[in-house]
Order: sequence, then structure tokens, then C-alpha cells
Amino acid sequence: MELQYKVQNYDWGKLGPDSTVAKFLSSADPNATIDPEKPYAELWMGTHPNGPSLILERNVLLSEYIKDNLDAIGPAVKRRFGVAVPFLFKVLSIRKALSVQAHPNKEQAEDLHRNFPDLYKDPNHKPELAIALTSFEALCGFRPLEEIQNHLRKLPELTRILSEESVNTFLAHKESGESGVALRQVFSSLMTSDKAAVAASLQSLLDRLEKEESTQSSLLYPLVRRLHTEFPGDVGCYAPYFMNYLQLRPGQAIFLNANLPHAYISGDCIECMACSDNVIRAGLTPKLMDVPRLLEMLDYSSYTPDHLLFSPQLEDGNSCIWRPPVPDFAVVKIRVESGDSYNTAIRASPSLLIVTSGTGSACDTEPVRARPGVVLFLKASRQLTLTPDAGSHLELYQAICNV
Repeated sequence: MELQYKVQNYDWGKLGPDSTVAKFLSSADPNATIDPEKPYAELWMGTHPNGPSLILERNVLLSEYIKDNLDAIGPAVKRRFGVAVPFLFKVLSIRKALSVQAHPNKEQAEDLHRNFPDLYKDPNHKPELAIALTSFEALCGFRPLEEIQNHLRKLPELTRILSEESVNTFLAHKESGESGVALRQVFSSLMTSDKAAVAASLQSLLDRLEKEESTQSSLLYPLVRRLHTEFPGDVGCYAPYFMNYLQLRPGQAIFLNANLPHAYISGDCIECMACSDNVIRAGLTPKLMDVPRLLEMLDYSSYTPDHLLFSPQLEDGNSCIWRPPVPDFAVVKIRVESGDSYNTAIRASPSLLIVTSGTGSACDTEPVRARPGVVLFLKASRQLTLTPDAGSHLELYQAICNV
């Protein structure tokens, strides 16, 4: 069943036809008008109340349909999650950086929702999987200790605004199970620094690096300058010196478990997450920031970029699957070449599928015209036959429950 989805026009989204979200919208709906000056940030697929999907042929919300058609969910998902699609599937098109943030685990989310329901509106965790559709930049996880130490030694503008004790303790540390304590102290010192001092130190740093071409690359000058242009004087501009800077190629993915600090910077991606909107922010944002709570809950482990990349498993010649260590969701990538036809695997879960390139037909009982931006709902234990047009191909991403 073809779905009508919700597009979110957040300020950080790519503008008009530059946005993959806008391209999908105009391809799927010939009546859609794309405003070249308007940001098209996110495309939401699922039953989340902030952007629920509608079944086109029935003119009924997907959330209402599944209540009256329990077979669509399947017994395995119903036992684990009730009558629900427990994941939110998205496409993101990012023009400027999203906030330095993390998501709570299930226990933390329940506690936040109970105590601060106006700020944290649901009791669910929000693990996320992001798969790059274009070149994609992100900050993710704390760097290896030695890399952060090297940055601090070369950045007197930064260390001047930090507590001397936290810097000295951190620089004296070796990589160990206890190094997270020292990292927490120095990162907390940064995030709670005086705003005016942060702004002045950033300007001083950028003025110096502008003249020192030999150190610009190693000290991340282009990235920090870009963040500073988007969020002048913001403490989050210093985040790249503490967090891994990832540049993903199309098809590469990262999995963001609970409490892992991250910030998307630019690019387009497929994203799947537990059905929640719980975000705790601490920089690079005009939205509400909850710095003390974020500092308390963060994962202060050190990671290398290789540790953060999340690889799929090959299922067959046409599909691979990313299976995160959570039951809420997994994502399948399917590609069918011209002259071929492919039957999707039968899953014990309902599916949401989005066509990302190519044209053809997708058939369960009735064929649907498949083209970029078309989104389909497939009941549990059902199968789609995908047939590309002559001379074309079909590429789709399919979100399922990981049960």
C-alpha cells in the first residue's frame, strides 16, 4: 500500500531542489510544488504522532489501519511491542549542522518523561542508524585519548577557558578504563565555560589558524570555521577536537546507541530509529539545551572511526541488512538490475519501504508504480515482487522490526 508521508521543513535542511527530501517529494507527487528558498529537512515514514503516514488508497492513517488489521503487525511484533510500528523511518537532507546531542536509554527516557513530561514527551529510548545516500559528515563518539590530548597541547586558546586542574589531569592520563573520568572532567569544563570567554577564544583561534596554513588541516580549521559561521561563538564549535569527524561515502553507516555523543554536519542519509523524539542537546542549536543532564549521561568511552562504522550483512545477491543490537528496527537495502525480478524476503514484521532510485513496479496483490520517493507499507509475512523497467533498475531501503 502506497503511503503519503510528512515532510519537515526545519531550518537546517537543504534548500529546495538541492534537498534529496524535496527531490523524492516532487518525484513521488507530481502535484508537489518545491519552493527553492524553503528548507526540506526530513521525510518521516511511520506512525509517530508528529508526522503520521496516510495510506493513500484508503485515505486512512497507518496507525488507525493497523488497529483494525492486526495481521499487518504479526504475532512476533505484537508480543514484543503491542499493536504498533515501533520504528520511525526517515530521509534527512542537511545543509547546516545539527546539535551536539545524545539520546537516553530506555530507563533514562522513562525517568525523564516521568519528571519532565513537557520537555521529554515519550518514555522511549532512541537508538539510531544512519546510512549515507550522498557524502555525509558527522561528529560521533569521543576520539581516542591521545588525539584529544594532542589537540589540547596545540590549542592554548581552548585550554585557557578550561579549568587548569581538568586539563592537567587529562594530559597526564594514559588510555585506560579510568580515562573516561578525566575526559568527563575536561569536557564538562568546556561545556560549562563562560559564553563570552568561549566566543572570544574561538575568534582568537580562527584568527591565528587563518594565518597558519601549515596547521590548518591538522587542527581542523575548515570544519571549525564552517561551524563558527553557522553558529558564531557557540561552544559546540570546539566539539571536533573531542569527537571523531566522520566523512561517510554513500552506503556507509553509523549506529548511534544510547548516550553516544554525535552531531550530523551535512549530507543526505536514510535514518531509522526507535519511535521516539527524545533528544538531549548541548550546543550548535537555538533549541533548548540541557547541558547538566547531557554531561551526566554521556558515554565517555573513546572510539576510532573504524569502530563507529556499522557494516551490513549480505542476505543474498540483491540485498544486505544492517541489524543493530536493538529489537526495534533493522534496515535492508535492495537493488534489482534491469532484466531481473526479485521477491523480497518474507519477514515476521511489518515493513516500510522507500524507493531511492530507478523505476519499475512493486507488486504484492496490486502493482504500484515504483519511482524515487514512493513509500510503501507491507504487512508482516507478505512479499513484494520488484521488477525494474527495461533499461532501468530499482533501489529501495526497507525498515523492519529486528525480531
